[in-house]
Amino acid sequence: MLEPMTSSNNLLNKLTGGDRRSIGESNEVVALVLRQPALFPQLMAGLGHSDRLIRMRAADAAEKVTLQRPDLLQPFRAMLLRLLGEATEQELRWHLAQMIPRLRLSKNDRMRAASVLQLYLRDQSSIVKASTMQAMVDLASADEELMPEVTQLLTKLTGTGTAAMRARGRKLLWQLDRNRLG
Repeated sequence: MLEPMTSSNNLLNKLTGGDRRSIGESNEVVALVLRQPALFPQLMAGLGHSDRLIRMRAADAAEKVTLQRPDLLQPFRAMLLRLLGEATEQELRWHLAQMIPRLRLSKNDRMRAASVLQLYLRDQSSIVKASTMQAMVDLASADEELMPEVTQLLTKLTGTGTAAMRARGRKLLWQLDRNRLG
């Protein structure tokens, strides 16, 4: 059974050790934060931690928590938008791309996020690219003005991207068409 967090039993300590191929105890952290949502700010602080492993695992855990509790992200909107533009590590980028569409964004923030996400499509990581393509569709689904630009971008990627991007693009274009038809 997981014990409540205390200052001597820091949530982020559960995200240390190992290497980048492992998520460590991030699933345990997810379960703990879902039971104790007041710990979410501590988890989000991990996105700026000096230890790369903690940053990536905190992002993984935050993304998983917000699948069930997207409302927890809203107080961190400004931080997430700032990180979106600053992040260079693929693990952080793909989780940010997954979380940004879960935010309630103003028109300006949505356009800014879409602009930054387009830069992510140049990332070397196919996971970052796939997450970004999905994020672009999710943002466009909330903003009719983005729809033509995202449709054009996906159409291009479906014709010129990697095999995975082409397959993902076809699926997302189908999703966009379905959303438009109601």
